Amino acid sequence: MSSKNFQSKLLSLQSNLLNFAYMLTNNRDDAYDLLQDTTLKALDNEDKYVDNVNFKGWVFTIMRNIFINNYRKVVRSATIIDQTEDLYHLNLPQDSGLDTPEGSIAVSDITAAINAFSDDYRIPFSMHVAGYKYNEIAEKMGLPLGTVKSRIFFARQKLQETLADYNN
Repeated sequence: MSSKNFQSKLLSLQSNLLNFAYMLTNNRDDAYDLLQDTTLKALDNEDKYVDNVNFKGWVFTIMRNIFINNYRKVVRSATIIDQTEDLYHLNLPQDSGLDTPEGSIAVSDITAAINAFSDDYRIPFSMHVAGYKYNEIAEKMGLPLGTVKSRIFFARQKLQETLADYNN
């Protein structure tokens, strides 16, 4: 394929590529950046394109690979590696938000909502939150394992419904 023909095919795909880039990134600026990176990569690798290969598929694969590589790079850069001698940074207490008035209100709201449950739901849910395993709760309460799991599930659902307005 001639260079002029290659470039015209690439230009004709720009709107489709932009739509695909926007679908991948969900951000207009990032989509334009991805489109630009893809176009440059395709032009740089024009000599590697084989005429009997689907051109559109080739270019879309380039875009998808660039997106995946960029995503992996962002994830790697966000990972914090503690290289201090005694892992000092990992052992620092994390901010729980309980020191703020908003955090303490949230805890009291959650506690009040849990305490409003009947004992059938409150006790297994509280035990689960405290770290007990399902089978330990079932044994302690003398209930079948499935019953314990469903009560915890329903308590969690009820808690989410009760506190749904809190997030808004």
